[in-house]
This record gives sequence, structure tokens and C-alpha cells, in this order.
Amino acid sequence: MTESSGLPGAASPRAARTQLARTAALLVPPLGRLLRQRDRLRTTCHRLREERDRACRERDTFRAERDALVLSVADPGPGAARPPAAETTGGHEPDLQYLFVLTYGRSGSTLLQNLLNAIPGVLVRGENHGVLYELYRFHSKVLHHRDRLARPEPLPPFHPWWGIDGYPEAEALAGMRRLVLDTLIRPRPDSRIVGFKEISWPEEDLADYVAFLRRLFPGARFVFNTRDLADVARSKWWATMPDAPQRLARIERRMSEVVESLGDAAVRVHYDDYCADPETLRPLHTWLGGEFDAERVRTVMAVRHSY
Repeated sequence: MTESSGLPGAASPRAARTQLARTAALLVPPLGRLLRQRDRLRTTCHRLREERDRACRERDTFRAERDALVLSVADPGPGAARPPAAETTGGHEPDLQYLFVLTYGRSGSTLLQNLLNAIPGVLVRGENHGVLYELYRFHSKVLHHRDRLARPEPLPPFHPWWGIDGYPEAEALAGMRRLVLDTLIRPRPDSRIVGFKEISWPEEDLADYVAFLRRLFPGARFVFNTRDLADVARSKWWATMPDAPQRLARIERRMSEVVESLGDAAVRVHYDDYCADPETLRPLHTWLGGEFDAERVRTVMAVRHSY
């Protein structure tokens, strides 16, 4: 007796299983081919990603070399007329002027840094994350305790603060100045104005910190670089901060107050202004004792400086 569902034309379970097995046998080879094609595509995609990454690295290298060449064109070169080299003979400190760029992040300060470095005799290094603030804190704390414990006679050896009353302020400042010059700024033989640009500045005691820098670097001057704050607030990390517009306005206001108190020792430049018209930088060059070279300025501005 054969298996049957009892319905006319219906296949028996055995016949259905047989048909299913035949269908699976027909499908297995195409599935195997699809799996092999998938694996080949994965291998190809991996290889293409590696080639893309290598091409991106080569592109970045070429861009860096191109920008270095462009900036070397802006550099006046060894054959150009330069101010006298800074002398360090006879144990005396080099005859240098000091310049610092006061600004906040995403203000176009890297462009300004290179525009300043295109002026003969000017060397403005990049950021150092405000490390000189640690020198300020060290110096301020020692002075506080020295003055607090000042007596007509030196503190005796059995005093718990013995020796701090003899802290030599002038010698300390001279040592810190040599430290910064020798390690961070590293003037070139032809440097006459040196310094750095910085975006990390304290908010609460900015005026005191700037006053310390002017004691540390006698005659120091400051370039205050600003930019449209709405554009800054939309840029990079600022865009992740809900209160960026308020924070930036507060930072710029405090910096402006300090700059105003410096008088002729500070000058303000605005990124949007000198990008629209490089001629607005002419007074800055005059202030620094350099000649405004419009062609050199255009050459520097042709290089991408946003990182």
C-alpha cells in the first residue's frame, strides 16, 4: 500500500522529500559559487582599502612637502638682507625682542603664525599648551611664601621654611627665561623677535599671568588675534559645546580687557579682515619694524593652515 494524502494529484511525503533533495542538490553548486565570490570580493575590498590608505598617506606627504616649499619661497632666504644676528658672547643674554600671539582655538592663529614668520628676523613658534603658566604658578607661590615669611634677619636653619626667604627673584626669572629660550623657542642666529602663539590661556588670572610674562620677557609685546565668534563656535570642538558662544564671548572679553591695559605693547588683528584684505596687516608689519611684502603675504596665505 503506497503513502498518499488521499487528495487527487497530491504527492506522497516520500515523493516530496525526494523532490526537495533534488532541488537542494541543484542549488548547492550555485551557493558554493556565491560564497567563493563573496570571499573574493572581501579580499578585493580589503586590498582596495589598503591602497586607499596608502594613497592618502602619500597625498598628505606631498601636501606637506608642497606647503614647505611654498613657505620656503616666503622665507627671505640666506641671501636676503636681515637684521643683525642675536649675540650671546661674553655671557650676556641675546639681544632679542619678544612677541606672543594671544588668541583662542580655531581663530586662524596658525595662519597668523606663518605670516609673522615670513617677516625677516621674526621667529614665532607654535603652541605649547600653556606650559609657561606652570612657571608662573611656581614663581607666584614661592614669592607668596617668601614675602609671608620675610623677617629683618634670615630664617634660622631650624625653621621649617628655612631658605625660602632667600629666593632670588631676578635670578629665578633669568633662569626661567634661559630655559624657555633654549628649549621651547630656540632662536636662530638671525632672530631679532621671538616668541610663540598660544590658545591655552587662564581665564581667572589672565592679567596677572600676562604681567608675569612681561617680567619674564622684558618688553614683551602681544598680538591679539580674533575671529567672528559665530564661525568659531561652529568649528571643530567648539561645535560640540552647547555653551560655546557664551564661553567664547567671555574669553574674548577678558582678553580684550588685558590687551587694552597693555597700550602700545599690544595690537589687535582680525582673521576675517586680513583674509579679505591682506593690506590690513601693513600696520602690524610697521609695528614690528618690518617691511610689508604683499607678494610674500599672498604666498603664505595660499597655503592651507587649518588642521
